[in-house]
Amino acid sequence: MKQKGRLYFAIFVVLVFGVGWLQSWNVAFGILNMCLISAIMALGVNIQWGYAGLFNAGIMGFIALGGLSAVLISAKPVSEAWSTGGLDILGSLIISGMTVLVILHVRKKIAPPLRIWIIIAVSLIGYWLFQGLYSPAVEQIEKINPALTGYLGGLGLPIIVSWLIGGLVAAGGAWLIGRISLGLRADYLAIATLGISEIIIAIIKYEEWLTRGVKNVTGLPRPVPYEVDLIETRWFASLAEIFSANPVAMASLLVKLCYFILFLGVLAILMWLSERALKSPWGRMMRAIRDNRDAASAMGKDVTGRHLQTFVLGCAVCGIAGAMLVTLDGQLVPGSYAPLRYTFLIWVMVILGGSGNNWGSVLGGCIIWFIWIQAEPLGYALVEAVTLPFEDSYWLKHHLIENAAQTRLILMGAILLVVMRFAPKGLIPER
Repeated sequence: MKQKGRLYFAIFVVLVFGVGWLQSWNVAFGILNMCLISAIMALGVNIQWGYAGLFNAGIMGFIALGGLSAVLISAKPVSEAWSTGGLDILGSLIISGMTVLVILHVRKKIAPPLRIWIIIAVSLIGYWLFQGLYSPAVEQIEKINPALTGYLGGLGLPIIVSWLIGGLVAAGGAWLIGRISLGLRADYLAIATLGISEIIIAIIKYEEWLTRGVKNVTGLPRPVPYEVDLIETRWFASLAEIFSANPVAMASLLVKLCYFILFLGVLAILMWLSERALKSPWGRMMRAIRDNRDAASAMGKDVTGRHLQTFVLGCAVCGIAGAMLVTLDGQLVPGSYAPLRYTFLIWVMVILGGSGNNWGSVLGGCIIWFIWIQAEPLGYALVEAVTLPFEDSYWLKHHLIENAAQTRLILMGAILLVVMRFAPKGLIPER
């Protein structure tokens, strides 16, 4: 990383310290934790776009798969739901998988005139058997205490395990999607990934037996202590007395500091692996494919296979970030997955930082999230200052103050335009 990059990171650290000094250290560390998660998301997108030139417009779906993994791994199993319809759900999923395998076998072994009719027959039989088990089971599961459960739950394991599982689940989904769509042209690939992402979100949002849908899954376990438990311990009470601090605020700060250490450790590991990959012969090959696909193919490189590798790796990193995000929130809110937040904003981070440069992606993730959060209070302050001469009852003043939060959207668009015009390679360009 060059001197200019170190300067940018130093400015970001100063800004965070300014928030802590002027607003609250709890606010500062809350922003910092989300900056680290955003940096990991941007790093995953940079692996796809910066290494191989793959335009993934469905980032949101893979982040959601990571969040879903956090629920399936850490939530407590609902024994009544499993006894009522859990086995039928598993049976229906096995039937659907076997149906797909039979169809694939028929496509390879049966000649065209007869093949289509056999595929139709297998599909109809498989669908009939699937629905016979699936629909009654779902209805029974969702009736079980819907205010609190109404779903199967998870495995009850430590939630930190879901970070790795979330990456693996997202990687598996990416492999399946990549096998289908990576042969498409860049614009068609973007459309395909966007559509598949929306399908993933729809499943998470409306399959209540799996995620409770819009009722949300709350109360997920933490990998760090709870504030209430800290306040009740003697050593913490003594520490709060030494610093003459409010125990509640100090407990919240200590929890955020624990999250910060965990998230920073994950980011450091991913950065080390990404840098090693980028500087290896594999990384040089990926950049050669990105810069001239036809020439690389003529040299004997398996372009589609290497693209699939990169696509899977990038989605795995996004899945890890998605599981970390749900861990930090302590809940899964399917309705919160919006393309603006989990696709467009991540792309702005990569473009601002510098595509093809891992340090640039981390910097872009930190800066854009910091601006995204601080734009709202600054927008209110700016609007109030501008409308100060007006009377409180004036309609324009009321309208501007009511919509001050939308200044963050204007600011993001302005940042993207300025960067594309004056620094198209980002703040820390690729070397």
